Amino acid sequence: MCGISGIFNFSETAPISQEHLKSMNTAQSHRGPDAEGYFFGDGVALGHRRLSIIDVSGGGQPIVSEDKNAVIVFNGEIFNHSQIADELKAKGYHYQTHSDTETILHAWREWGVECLHKLRGMFAFLIWDEKLKQLFVARDRLGVKPLHYALLNNGTVLFGSEIKVLKAHPDFDRSLDYTAVEDYLTFGYVPDPKSIYRNVKKLQAGHYLLFQQCKGEAGAATLPTPVQYWDLPWDAPNHEDAEEAKLISQFRDSVDIRLESEVPLGAFLSGGVDSSAVVAMMAGLQSTPVTTCSIGFDVPQYNESEFARIVSDKYKTLHHCEVVNHEDFELVDKMTQLYDEPYADSSSLPTYKVCELARKHVTVALSGDGGDELFAGYRRYRLHLNEQKVRDAIPLWIRKHIFGFLGKYYPKLDWAPQFLRAKTTFQSLSMSSSQAYLNSMSKLRKDERNALYKEQFKTTLNGYDAGEVFEDVLDGKVFKDKLKEAQYLDFKTWVTGDIHTKVDRASMAHGLEVRVPLFDHKFVEWAFRLPSSVNLKNGEGKYSFKKALEPFLPDDTLYRKKMGFSVPLAEWLRGPLQDKMLSLLSSEAVKKHNIFEHNVLMKKAQEHISGRYDHSASLWTIMMLCQFLVKEEASK
Repeated sequence: MCGISGIFNFSETAPISQEHLKSMNTAQSHRGPDAEGYFFGDGVALGHRRLSIIDVSGGGQPIVSEDKNAVIVFNGEIFNHSQIADELKAKGYHYQTHSDTETILHAWREWGVECLHKLRGMFAFLIWDEKLKQLFVARDRLGVKPLHYALLNNGTVLFGSEIKVLKAHPDFDRSLDYTAVEDYLTFGYVPDPKSIYRNVKKLQAGHYLLFQQCKGEAGAATLPTPVQYWDLPWDAPNHEDAEEAKLISQFRDSVDIRLESEVPLGAFLSGGVDSSAVVAMMAGLQSTPVTTCSIGFDVPQYNESEFARIVSDKYKTLHHCEVVNHEDFELVDKMTQLYDEPYADSSSLPTYKVCELARKHVTVALSGDGGDELFAGYRRYRLHLNEQKVRDAIPLWIRKHIFGFLGKYYPKLDWAPQFLRAKTTFQSLSMSSSQAYLNSMSKLRKDERNALYKEQFKTTLNGYDAGEVFEDVLDGKVFKDKLKEAQYLDFKTWVTGDIHTKVDRASMAHGLEVRVPLFDHKFVEWAFRLPSSVNLKNGEGKYSFKKALEPFLPDDTLYRKKMGFSVPLAEWLRGPLQDKMLSLLSSEAVKKHNIFEHNVLMKKAQEHISGRYDHSASLWTIMMLCQFLVKEEASK
């Protein structure tokens, strides 16, 4: 795994500063501790930081074609590169290395943008074609690898694996996008293609860009429109049944293809279904014991380490485990530096720690991420489908009046038994399916955000609402199957904005490559066509996956109550992190941006501290924004 950087100008006569590119590339040195490399041309420059995995001795970047007409910098792994290389060699292409990077470069020369359909893996790359005067920029289908870009006022475009790469350029514009703040407070991350900075965009998963350079002076610079080259098979007919043997065959293949490495390789093992399934497949494919790593917690109800040990014992893995305690939340400051923008998934802390642990033993780790999104494992899917039965039975105009009233005036009873906590349900029943799903998964629901916002901030938003994110994703698509709709929305927002962001930054901070077999695009294309009825059956999420795994994992692993990779946030915000929280919420840097009504914010904090309400998710989300704003003001 690596980091890439680049500077492009629409005019070939525009000067490119070598010093600026080197500063940008140095900002991501953690992503590639083994080597760095540069290419400087007319109006274009590319940089690379390398973590050596394949062709360790000869795969340095940038790689330049034999005729000097094309050059590439690449972050990721192409797992079928050998097969593509054989095809290209048969067409007369000569190889200088054994790396997958060179295969992408040759594939571009042979097939142009259609080369993307050949690639199986995770990737983000920049290819400069000197003959065509084109810069080809692409990101993998599921957004495993990141790519950011920004247009400067002088017409120069910057590229980087992380936002900090762009920020290292002296002309970077730090102006914030306040609609992204609204998005963040809703989702807990800034969904693609936005970033927290007004001029920085994220290239969306399954998209590419083509920049055309002109020979003379360029006119007014405008960014090209990203082109989508892949999508989930959202409108394809379903398979007739779960096909358990086929599921295991496809899954085993997606694991097997990810085992190529010239450096030590292992796996994360939480003790949950998905990571245990990956380890089970690895154990059957490798002749040597699998190295596994897990993180436990010092609060028993959040600690899955004993379940990880059960799977480790079954498959005789070389297992390593460490415990996270509240002192590890001193990492809060580091998280802001790591993610470059507000990011509220508190599991980023144990993810950071398990990556730190894994890097002591391996350079590549396989992860179990993806099973919940692909096979409907989250509790929210089950609740959404139950609510949908009511939405289907009662017309919207009736639901809006009845449930809208109840949702507005029903109290928030966090302290009450589960069956009495109906406020969110009433709100969701008054909405359309996609609006309801957004409401159910929001860190702060719309009414909560509006209560917190200052009037000045509402004016700044000018009527913008984070619900537009889902509207843009659906773009007129109509789903008869509302569970599939929710999964599709998650793949387009949550998967790229939360999961892949979390794992990429946490792993790269330690020079660790993480591979995700459950997000293999061929496996995803097949599994996404499973009927919802076999994924969510008899109240059991991920039913088809669990059923197929019964020969490989014990029932206690497959069918015990899901814990997730969560942390005891509510307790920590009432205890060791209380002072940190109150300090951030009251900071002058936060008040300066005129986002929150301070009295409402502090009331929310005190309600949580008292134990009467559980505001941990929303308070943590606000805290991470506050932490970002404090850091941002300090850097000015």
